[in-house]
Amino acid sequence: MADTCVARVPVFAALSPRDQERVAALARPVRLAAGRSAYASDDAPAQLMVVHTGRLRLARLAPDGAEQLLRVLGPGEFTGEVAVFSGERRDDRATAVDDCTLCVFRHDDLARLVREHPELGLRLLAAVSRRLAATEDRLHAVTSRDVGSRLADYLLGLPSAWADGVATVRLPLAKKDVASLLDTSPESLSRALASLAARGLVAVGAGRAVAITDPDGLQRLADGA
Repeated sequence: MADTCVARVPVFAALSPRDQERVAALARPVRLAAGRSAYASDDAPAQLMVVHTGRLRLARLAPDGAEQLLRVLGPGEFTGEVAVFSGERRDDRATAVDDCTLCVFRHDDLARLVREHPELGLRLLAAVSRRLAATEDRLHAVTSRDVGSRLADYLLGLPSAWADGVATVRLPLAKKDVASLLDTSPESLSRALASLAARGLVAVGAGRAVAITDPDGLQRLADGA
């Protein structure tokens, strides 16, 4: 079970190894090349999709045609729970950021699992509640903090490699996607990044590398101090 998507997903962690094997047997593996769509807006099937390897980007189209990046899922994270439990059509679309594999559960199979293991339903509810809380935090940040503060907070949350007191992070997405996550434009993001560099808080390296040269100062900015 060590290398299955079921073993990676926290909502399945409380199941016994035998029950995890039963769950894994219900999962349909789906492989996507980078850039391929997992589903589009208004797709009919209600399915829970769990990321096994790679990353999946979820986005929504605004009425004016602009794309808003909602979040990027990594291994063990899932999407589709709203369609499964409410029966409503999706209003977002999912695309592979890089080559990835998914484990897909049909509505009927998942509903039966929840009936047999009520704790799964509670864990799914807890996961969705955490996602809602994160969305509310993001909305609060957009309405109460400027782009520079949001960018500082985002950079501090990325995995970093330390050397000589400097933390180097790598933007995991293209700048246009980072801008979308931070609810700003690519131009505003570039200006904010240049401003952080001018203040000595970061140094922009090659590619997507960013060195955090003043972690305390960047944290103060993220805290709104």
